[in-house]
Amino acid sequence: MESMSLQGIRVLEIGQLVAAPSATRILADFGADVIKVEPLEGDPLRHWGAMSPYGHSWWWSMQSRNKRLVAINLKHPTGQHIIRELAKQSDVLIANLRPGRLAEWELDYEHLHALNPQLIYVDISGFGLTGPYRDRPGFGNIAEAMGGIRYITGFPDRPPVRTGVSLGDELAALYAVIGILIALVQRGRDGLGEHIDVSLVESVLAITEALIPDYVNAGIIQERTGNQLLRAAPSNTYPTRDQQWIAIGANSSATFAALTTVMQHPELVHDPRFSSNAQRVRHATELDTLIAAWTIEHDLSDLMQRLLQAGIPAGPVMSARDIAEDVHIQSRQMITYVPQDNGEPTGMLGIVPKLTRHPGTVRWAGGAIGQHTDDVLTSLLHISPTELAVWRDQGIIR
Repeated sequence: MESMSLQGIRVLEIGQLVAAPSATRILADFGADVIKVEPLEGDPLRHWGAMSPYGHSWWWSMQSRNKRLVAINLKHPTGQHIIRELAKQSDVLIANLRPGRLAEWELDYEHLHALNPQLIYVDISGFGLTGPYRDRPGFGNIAEAMGGIRYITGFPDRPPVRTGVSLGDELAALYAVIGILIALVQRGRDGLGEHIDVSLVESVLAITEALIPDYVNAGIIQERTGNQLLRAAPSNTYPTRDQQWIAIGANSSATFAALTTVMQHPELVHDPRFSSNAQRVRHATELDTLIAAWTIEHDLSDLMQRLLQAGIPAGPVMSARDIAEDVHIQSRQMITYVPQDNGEPTGMLGIVPKLTRHPGTVRWAGGAIGQHTDDVLTSLLHISPTELAVWRDQGIIR
């Protein structure tokens, strides 16, 4: 196999659930040697969602793929010593435990930087390492609420709603990866590590586009607008005759004109309500009503053919089944099957992004607690089988 982009980079993950583990999954997909440290009872994510026959969730199989899984009791002084020794041999450490917990164990940035000045240390927390809220616990749903995304998501006459995924955590994971890659480039220049402070709240806030500029400059408070795109129209989801939903984005002048032609209502282009994007946004509800009245008279496949032939962006609202069976998704290798511990194939999402010269690869699925404990401690710290057995008896490792 051709060398992978992050081959030779060792990442020590002291995380659980979503944010830190999602970040390390991305790094592992591109060749980083990720050592995931779990408590002896395992990461709670092992039991989140539908369970596989292997004793853990299907999500776990994907989230912990390509990682070496070790189980260490960090509450024990020897367990803390093991982490310090592993940190000396690591390029990156990423953590998302409760604020202050690692400092209590002398596993925080200050202590580990003193042992390894080249270490890139990533702290993921709800509110960041500074500020009056720094010691508050934080989960993704809190970050989505306080980062603004919940307030503007949903319909104006209904309560705020959440997306169907852990958006705050996944965004924090992406910003952690971005920070790590930036720090690796800089370390290549000056040889020094970095301390990366990732806040879940700020990760959400960072994707809210004009939410804050509109307010601080013009006093505009963005409200919920349902499925309408606030700053361009038409852009919404519309019902079809066969009880499906189709998303249409015809919010440029050219695509709107093309849409009116396909709808056989070209006069709408000259309607004062729809003569410019600003006017279409102002009258988006009326425009969406007209479009929905047209889409409901046609089946989804017919609409897709008509719209795509006219060069109008459109797509079906797809369920998990639709996505998994879609020929484009399959051709892009976004559904992949990799072996579990027993060799049985497990399906999961493929790799994003796609690199041409050095693509990532999924080599194995996430498996049992402590699956690689002996391998990691023997190969990196040269711990003897006898000592491993003693530590296991003492409840230090699993």
